Amino acid sequence: KQWYQRRVRGRIRQLKENTRFFRTELQKRGYILFGELDSPVVPLLICSIARFCAFAKTSLMNGLAPVVVGFPATPMLGARARFCLSASHTRKQLQWMIDLMEEQEPVLGLKLSSRHKSRS
Repeated sequence: KQWYQRRVRGRIRQLKENTRFFRTELQKRGYILFGELDSPVVPLLICSIARFCAFAKTSLMNGLAPVVVGFPATPMLGARARFCLSASHTRKQLQWMIDLMEEQEPVLGLKLSSRHKSRS
């Protein structure tokens, strides 16, 4: 029983670390995220329907499958992608997702934060 409890605590700790790493790295890069710091569901604000469709398509073509949600489930300009993280994700996998988003950024313009204006 103690072995099981240690394992569960370790998985919970890993999930928290994965979530904080992923969320913090995206925020540092200028993406607007919703939700709580420790929530393993990380919603990324996309806003435009054109960006929403392009992000969904290019993500799937590259092996990333976020849950994308748009109107009428959200306000017209409130489209978002939800990343559902787990304790099983490795740091390498999380970094791969971040790098993939950074590759898509120049074409899709997903960095909406006014605090991180990197485009001219």
